[in-house]
Amino acid sequence: MSDLISVSVIGKSSLDLATSLNLTSSPLEGADLAIFIVSAVDGIVRADIDSWLFAREMYIPSIVVISETDNADLDFDDMTAIASKMLDPVATRYLVLHGDAGDPTALIDLTTLKILDYSSGVVQEIESDAEHKELVGEYVMEYQELLEQSGDDGFTRGLLFPALPWIKSSRLGLDQIVELINLIPTGS
Repeated sequence: MSDLISVSVIGKSSLDLATSLNLTSSPLEGADLAIFIVSAVDGIVRADIDSWLFAREMYIPSIVVISETDNADLDFDDMTAIASKMLDPVATRYLVLHGDAGDPTALIDLTTLKILDYSSGVVQEIESDAEHKELVGEYVMEYQELLEQSGDDGFTRGLLFPALPWIKSSRLGLDQIVELINLIPTGS
């Protein structure tokens, strides 16, 4: 990950996420990127909404990271709906798949329809089956519409707000956060 950009990590567990990403969180003022953590246990607090509004005024590219879905009654889909109402509409490129015990174990990429399975501790990329493809069809169209509305560079211009899950214990979602961080131009 580039040390040439300034990243502000905001919300509950911000220090944990910054440590997992091997970065030092910067103040929001002057940041090249903002990562807003939304806890499925605690929701969105007023101070984070105020920071979100500041980031929107400054067109700071922003990622919404949904955390603690492994410890809450609300899941990733529930929390992205809440974030879309309380912040701005978010774009979900990945959907969370659950194991037999109901815990989040994998992601399905809506652009490739591949499954990223975290259940063994090592991420495995596998083809999705016909049932998965049918179930996510509506989400694929919704995601593509958001991309068309914001343009190819909507995220880096601060117009498209990706929402990603993050499960600290399994590292689910961490690679996808890094992928977005790496899209931010250096020296902006």
